[in-house]
Amino acid sequence: MHPVLVRNNIKILGEGSQIIVFAHGFGCTQSTWKYITHSFLKDYKVILFDYIGSGNTDISQYDYHKYATLEGYACDVLDIIAALQLQEIIFVGHSVSAMIGMIAAIQKPDVFKKLIFIGPSPKYLNDQHYIGGFKTEDIAALFNHIVDDYSGWAKAISPAVLDCPHKPELTEFLIECFEETNPSIALAFAMATFKTDCREKLKELSVPSLTLAMANDPLVPLHIGEYIREYTPNNFLVVMKATGHFPQICEPEETVKEIKKFIMDEHMC
Repeated sequence: MHPVLVRNNIKILGEGSQIIVFAHGFGCTQSTWKYITHSFLKDYKVILFDYIGSGNTDISQYDYHKYATLEGYACDVLDIIAALQLQEIIFVGHSVSAMIGMIAAIQKPDVFKKLIFIGPSPKYLNDQHYIGGFKTEDIAALFNHIVDDYSGWAKAISPAVLDCPHKPELTEFLIECFEETNPSIALAFAMATFKTDCREKLKELSVPSLTLAMANDPLVPLHIGEYIREYTPNNFLVVMKATGHFPQICEPEETVKEIKKFIMDEHMC
């Protein structure tokens, strides 16, 4: 078995030939996709993985210097693609993984067919006329909460970002996902995520992409979806009825519908 497959806890599922790689967001694991992956197994080959420090990955391979920026995570995505000799892939990235996938696709555009961004943001911090949704003090408070009490942070943030109060079992599930991540690595990933600025990279993306924005996302203002569409060549925007930051958990049917629509629509390319 290739060492990358072990390092990133890679799972390969499905019966189809078209490859879909699902990449989880900050602090989570591949299990956040479990409510939608079954809808793709008949017609697609599904690749799931965890970033090092999450889930059952080889934590001995973690490098704080490498993962201080999103480029380090993009390097792992490209390692996985090379290890499995993948071509013409559909990459589905949730939250920060949208920008990680974009960075990877800018470096190796020939291996990507389409990108799907779920709740993406090129920059979370407000910056002059750009409103990313967070002030510097907001981010500092988030980092401090993670340092002081990671489990408490996970329990506090999960109901807010999920926005699914009528299904408390989903909130418990998300808390468990967060708690599968090493706290010190979660802090480093948070710093790489919330300090990033990928705005200038948007124009470099040549692979067709879809932005799925939520009507009421507590982490990403709705206008960010318009910003990505405006500054990214060949990007399409869909504003979902789903609320919160995790539509793949709270509104799996709508999420599957929009992903499949983009994959199968040859005009969106």
